Amino acid sequence: MRWAIPAAVVPVLVLLAYGFRTDPREIPSPLLGRPAAAFSLTTFAGSPLSLEDLRGKVVMLNFWASWCVPACYEEAPALERTWRAYKDKGVMVVGVDVQDKEEAAREFLRRFDHSFPNAPDPRGRVSVDYGVYGVPETFFIDRKGRVRFKHVGALTDEIARRHLDALLKEPS
Repeated sequence: MRWAIPAAVVPVLVLLAYGFRTDPREIPSPLLGRPAAAFSLTTFAGSPLSLEDLRGKVVMLNFWASWCVPACYEEAPALERTWRAYKDKGVMVVGVDVQDKEEAAREFLRRFDHSFPNAPDPRGRVSVDYGVYGVPETFFIDRKGRVRFKHVGALTDEIARRHLDALLKEPS
């Protein structure tokens, strides 16, 4: 029986070693190919925002926070550029602010002059439904409302363009 406790520790150590060696960006999302979780939020501007209202558009859903340094600050200009480049092509960029203070979030939006809809997720339900375990994370949702791509980490213009162009080429 003396060996039982050390033997029980070995699987835990193996699991920890696996976890520390695994890049979270490489973990596939179980949401890919499945319907995107419905949500309804109120934007910082006070407007209602629901995924259902965006059906028929390609949606780039970005989870962020003002305390997310440096990744959220690095990607913020790319998000606005993407919105301006694609808003007339049937794409909606939506920001969801998670675990943040309202004033800090509003300052972040002012600093980067974000003109696309952004909403706080005060109870964290939307981020839980999407399995967000860190920010920034971005989901690309097709016109039929299915999650097609997920990106963990700071989004770049190239990554956004690659996924959005692929989704826009699909028949509606």
